Amino acid sequence: MEKLQLWLLVLAGFSGAVTQTDLHGKVFVFPKASGTAHVILKPRLEQPLRNVTVCLRFGCDLTRAYSLFCYATKAKDNDILLFKPKPGELSLYIGGELVTFKVPERTGTSAGWVHICASWESATGIAELWVNGSPLPRKGLKKGYSVGAKGVLVLGQEQDTPGGGFDVNQSFVGEITDVYMWDTLLSPDKVSLVMNNGVLPHLILDWTTLSYETKDYVVIKPSLLPVY
Repeated sequence: MEKLQLWLLVLAGFSGAVTQTDLHGKVFVFPKASGTAHVILKPRLEQPLRNVTVCLRFGCDLTRAYSLFCYATKAKDNDILLFKPKPGELSLYIGGELVTFKVPERTGTSAGWVHICASWESATGIAELWVNGSPLPRKGLKKGYSVGAKGVLVLGQEQDTPGGGFDVNQSFVGEITDVYMWDTLLSPDKVSLVMNNGVLPHLILDWTTLSYETKDYVVIKPSLLPVY
């Protein structure tokens, strides 16, 4: 039965059909640079966000710039964006404005894999980034702003317009897994729990009940990471 479920997931990856399933223990593989390959995620987001946390795990050996997670609305193409401009840095965009964190490289439990949690609070504008469970110095942006609702959320490409405007030179090549999103901030204990795949409330995007659509060359495969 498990082999049949995995085969159906692979077929969905090639067909681009909208699917909702538990992807625990599986990854999206982006095998090569592309101006079209991406995954559309369907968050439970009907109201503007004044607090947000995004966590995900990824493996990648690119040295050029690439996009991990991009949420675009009609008003802002980078309403939320997690973007790696170069090794040792990760940028968080909120409402089109960015802050860049200095990120330690190769600190994961498996070479090349990184777990990140990024959060932002409208009331103070404070942004936090956690890398493999460790916090980096906080920064601030877009105090008082609200992230728009009913946008388009994409993995693996940076959007210049909702659902499009991709640049192959910013495309992701590698693997992404364990993608979660909340409309609240996470305490240090909760970040640690999420890194070990603990379940928390207030999810607006849940890897274990994920609604998604793959486009072009993206494949779903079992994770090669140790069991966690």
